[in-house]
Amino acid sequence: MHRWKLAAAILIAAVIADTALADATAFINVNVIPMTEDRIDPGQTVIVENGVITLIGPVDSTPVPEDVEIVDGTNRYLLPGLAEMHAHIPNAASPELGRVLTLFAANGVTTVRGMLGDPSHLQLRTALLSGEVFGPRLITSGPSLNGNSVRGAADGARQVRSQHEAGYDFLKIHPGLDASEYSAIADAANELGMPFSGHVPVAVGVDNALAAGMATIDHLDGYLAALMPVDSDASGGYGGFFDVLLADQIAEERIADIAARTAAAGTWNVPTESLFEHRVSEVTVAELSNRPEMRYMPRATVQQWVRSKERQESERDFNPAVASRAIELRRKLILALHVAGAGLLLGSDAPQVFNVPGFSLHHELHFLVESGLTPYEALATGTTASALFLGTNTGSVEVGREADLLLLDSNPFEDISNTRRVHGVMLRGSWYSSRDLQARLEPYRSQND
Repeated sequence: MHRWKLAAAILIAAVIADTALADATAFINVNVIPMTEDRIDPGQTVIVENGVITLIGPVDSTPVPEDVEIVDGTNRYLLPGLAEMHAHIPNAASPELGRVLTLFAANGVTTVRGMLGDPSHLQLRTALLSGEVFGPRLITSGPSLNGNSVRGAADGARQVRSQHEAGYDFLKIHPGLDASEYSAIADAANELGMPFSGHVPVAVGVDNALAAGMATIDHLDGYLAALMPVDSDASGGYGGFFDVLLADQIAEERIADIAARTAAAGTWNVPTESLFEHRVSEVTVAELSNRPEMRYMPRATVQQWVRSKERQESERDFNPAVASRAIELRRKLILALHVAGAGLLLGSDAPQVFNVPGFSLHHELHFLVESGLTPYEALATGTTASALFLGTNTGSVEVGREADLLLLDSNPFEDISNTRRVHGVMLRGSWYSSRDLQARLEPYRSQND
């Protein structure tokens, strides 16, 4: 065994006692960020029993049961765990599964919505929920419905019924479907009450996706093409990566209208702005590949990400000034959707180009704030909003809620980057200190660090 692996194994064994084994935990003298409104409740005691928050009250007057694990919350901030609403989870047999799940959990991610399902995810979903496998709770799509996997409208409807019967949580839409295939999928899904989410096929367009009842549009896919002048080619022509090349032609004055139509349709958006900006911004590959979190990814993966960004920058007609304009327009669209009351959900599309699982969600929060949301509003997209969308009993710090929690060393309302200062995470009532989380990460740390 390599010396670094042996040391990591010893460290994990040494701190395993830090993992909650008791049925009850008490956070003492903690600043509670309930996320039910924009406020902080200082000096609180929060009791968790059997995975549920059972009591919250002032530290001086709230009794603490005997034989509970005590977590000192002094000068710390307790808030709901975060939801990564656009993730890619390896299949259950993959050697990369542990890395991805651990990275999410260590960064305060307690729920992930897997956007490219696999049959093994159905059993994995149960194993994660029970604690048999360490990691966040999993909401999973079925295998992608796309231009290669679907052979006509009837086949599309058949696959919807098959995935519903198998027990997947929702359907994933990828590009390439024609209008009749998409319509048949949407009709079958709506009949069964099964959400469908993901990309907007070019042949469909945003307005038809809204009319069909699409649950989420991810990546703001199709919106820039929909914002082209009314007398332009309806397809938008060749737009490149999420239509970045169309940015200098967009009718910006139409943003408010399409945001209002999105809100009226009840469709949510998962912008994955970090994915877009990491690909097309002028931040160099050297800066991105040297971020501290890259130490937790295989060198070959980081090099693949470097090549992806380099290909993007060398794509025909790619122009940094137009890309910068696309970033500006997307940020304005994010804010307009929020102002219009269209639901926003936190998601980064990890692990994708320079998006290390967990770490990338903190970048996504930064981009949401840069788009004009307050820290509270940005955090809501990954807490209360995600819980509302998914129908889970999580997303806020309230009595009766399941205890998926994040304890921070600094106030995220003062600076959204403070979400990175993780003191510990509670997964379904089990407490993991920062020391334990770091020990779990150690086997995935690059030997070349």
